[in-house]
Amino acid sequence: MDRKAESSSGNNNNLTKKRNRFFFYCYIAAAATTGLAGIIHLSLVVNALSHHIYTNTITLFLVGGIIQVFWIIPILKRWGKVWYAIGIAGTAVFIALWAITRMPGNPIIHTAARASTIDISTEIVEFAFIGFSIALLAIESRRIRKEEVL
Repeated sequence: MDRKAESSSGNNNNLTKKRNRFFFYCYIAAAATTGLAGIIHLSLVVNALSHHIYTNTITLFLVGGIIQVFWIIPILKRWGKVWYAIGIAGTAVFIALWAITRMPGNPIIHTAARASTIDISTEIVEFAFIGFSIALLAIESRRIRKEEVL
């Protein structure tokens, strides 16, 4: 093999390693963001319960927080596109509920709730999860197309 071919082969190998590293970090980031959102929701439940506040919102945060923390598993185990899509949809529902409850005269709580710092930080983390999950869908689609060609 001549030097030019060796150099080209080495560059492709480095590119593949960098791409695989990027993919790995996308999976980690998606898992971390959904886990963080779940932990925030669960901490709000603990805080509310410690002040003897029992509402439907607390139940939503409890169930949603548990599901978000659980969602770390399908992401890290790479269960596939269906799981990523369900995670995106569930998170989008959480974001939509938050946005609706911030509007005056909304059908859920009938008044506009204030947006606190914890609310905004949670929504940022949830939007990040959606972004990383969309990247995972693209990664999985590309991988599946490659496997079909081979």
